[in-house]
Amino acid sequence: MKLNLNSIVLFVQDVNKLKSFYVDILKLEIIEQFNADWLLLQAGNCTLGLHKIGEQYLEPGQETFKFDNNTKIVFETADDIYKIREQLLNQQVLVKEIKNFDSYDYLLCDGEDPEGNIFQLKQKKK
Repeated sequence: MKLNLNSIVLFVQDVNKLKSFYVDILKLEIIEQFNADWLLLQAGNCTLGLHKIGEQYLEPGQETFKFDNNTKIVFETADDIYKIREQLLNQQVLVKEIKNFDSYDYLLCDGEDPEGNIFQLKQKKK
């Protein structure tokens, strides 16, 4: 069996808030959108779906919270990762320091979207 990753779907509280993050800040392209319930974005060879979490999974009157999960979305870039990190910091995005491992051919920088989903930027070392 041969499988190709086609799409990643995140269940989120506020599709529009994350739309602002992934479209306005990370510059992903919108493929389709359905009200405030669904957004599909082009992310290179894969798509990223943002699906509003069902009300049955939220407590009534519950304030917005950050999800605690074990998933990391990795975006590779050919652009200067140091400049990208600086731009993200200037837009109040939570990003960590850039990591450099001697035995790994990429520079890495982890960040967090407004709902706590972890993303990573990676750039091939020159």
